[in-house]
Amino acid sequence: MSAALSRAVDLSALKARADAAKTAPPAASPAAAAAAPTGATAAAGAYSTDVTEATFQAEVVERSLQVPVVVVLTASYSGQSQQMVALLEKLAAEFGGSWALAKVDIDANPRIAPLFGVQSVPMVVAIAGGQPVEAFGDVPPEAQVRQWLKGLVDALRDRLPGIRAAEANAPEPQPEPEDERFTRAETAFEQGDYAAAEAAYQDILAAEPANAEAKAALAQVRFLARAEVTDPSVIVRADMSPDDIDAQLAAADLELAGQAAEQAFARLIAVVRRTSGPDRDKARTHLVGLFDLFAADDPRVAKARRDLASALF
Repeated sequence: MSAALSRAVDLSALKARADAAKTAPPAASPAAAAAAPTGATAAAGAYSTDVTEATFQAEVVERSLQVPVVVVLTASYSGQSQQMVALLEKLAAEFGGSWALAKVDIDANPRIAPLFGVQSVPMVVAIAGGQPVEAFGDVPPEAQVRQWLKGLVDALRDRLPGIRAAEANAPEPQPEPEDERFTRAETAFEQGDYAAAEAAYQDILAAEPANAEAKAALAQVRFLARAEVTDPSVIVRADMSPDDIDAQLAAADLELAGQAAEQAFARLIAVVRRTSGPDRDKARTHLVGLFDLFAADDPRVAKARRDLASALF
């Protein structure tokens, strides 16, 4: 958030309205507000609350003297607003009270939106020490929002006393429950039952086609199943018979299994260079499958991809 916007947002403007509102609850002390959720919070989540013009001073301004308060400005007609709220509620629980979530429906509380210059929703503003410090709009990826929140808490830890108190009292994180589907697949793999392991990973991918962990594991299983039944003499046969495509593919598998990745890649790239049609495509497909066994940023794979592109074009 720019310095100009920070100066333009006068959060204290709501205080007079809050004090004058007959329906306004008594303002909690900053320490109490940071330490425990209000009645509204109990309904919305342990670390979040629905904020109105009447409660803004206590729930946002005063509470931000202890911990950062992340204000999410929403509207009932906005589907993205609901996505943002759900994400922030999840992350608020994950952070265990080191910051608080304040949800504001700008339709029900029209005087709050102009304070932040809201042009679209959702809009998220972080308040610390009674002043706005950061803001963003739309719905960024979860990892990006989590990183933003972590940076916010880290930057304010020495300035807001409630952060350390919340972190000190936070329960130990519970390990994520094991995914039984992966457990079955891994057990089969460890027992050398590659067919069962492959079937288990395929079942996972049938339900979750984008599951990167299952994709990588399936590639490993298929590779080891091939390599373990390959006759070691195939390397000699491949060297003596350059036109034997099946021998070249099997030899590359064994070289890769023997930690000679560059040699395996070079073998298949050479096949691509000197062949055409179905044989060339077979070698290329096999090579790309071997790439899947490595991290995307592995320098050996990066070089082999460049060499493959040169051989193809």
